[in-house]
Formats: sequence, C-alpha cells, structure tokens
Amino acid sequence: MNFSKKQRTNKKIILEITPLIDVVFLLIIFFMLTSSFVLQPGIKVKLPSAQSAHTQSSKDIIITITNTGELFLNDEKVLVSELQTRMEKLLNHSDKKFVIIKADRDTLHGFVVRVLDIAKSAGAAHLAIATTPESVKGK
Repeated sequence: MNFSKKQRTNKKIILEITPLIDVVFLLIIFFMLTSSFVLQPGIKVKLPSAQSAHTQSSKDIIITITNTGELFLNDEKVLVSELQTRMEKLLNHSDKKFVIIKADRDTLHGFVVRVLDIAKSAGAAHLAIATTPESVKGK
C-alpha cells in the first residue's frame, strides 16, 4: 500500500457578492414602495348626480352621511345625539350659516331628512344637498 501524501491545493474560494447585493437592494426598494402606500383618509360617499350641480366654497359646514349611516361633521365622526350641539357651536362662528349635506345615494331618505331637520333646528339659514354634475356621473 502506497500511502501518498494528500495533495493540498491552495484554491481560494471566491464568493460573488454582487448578486447578493442586487437582491438586498431589490428587497429594500420593494419594502420602501409597499410601506409608502398609506390609506388616504377620507369618507367614501357616492353622491347622486344632478344637471344643476355647481361647486360651493369649502368653508361651509359639511355633514357627510355614509351608506352605513355614519355621520361626519366637517370630516370628524359624530353621533346623531351630539350633532345638534356640535352644529350650534359651528354655526355660531359662521357668517353664512350655510350647511351642505353630502349623503351617499344609498342612504335612507328618512335619515337624510332627520339630519336636515337637526341642521335647521341648530340654526342653519341655508341648506344644500351635494350632488355631482351629470358629466362626471360616469367617472
């Protein structure tokens, strides 16, 4: 038996890190893009359309009614029981005393009438129901 010495080769192991860096950068970009998608605050309401619709100033008091019956007074959620007192405070500081009702087209008519009645008894001088123009209806 011939035992020979093991031949040792001094091969250097080359580790390519370029693909690793590419993958890490792609992951960083992916996480940056997906973390930047923040839900936009706002109230989703599908307004009914009307031919005579026109724009109003944004300084008016706006009551938004969703199709689920939630109430928002100037983008702040309120209960029906506290709507009148909160509106009275806003109307006391308003010059025009103008209230716009943005009711979803699927909201019950009786609930909209109830909110209109609360707005009138709170001191609103002018009431309007928000609609979208007919030309925007398809969008």
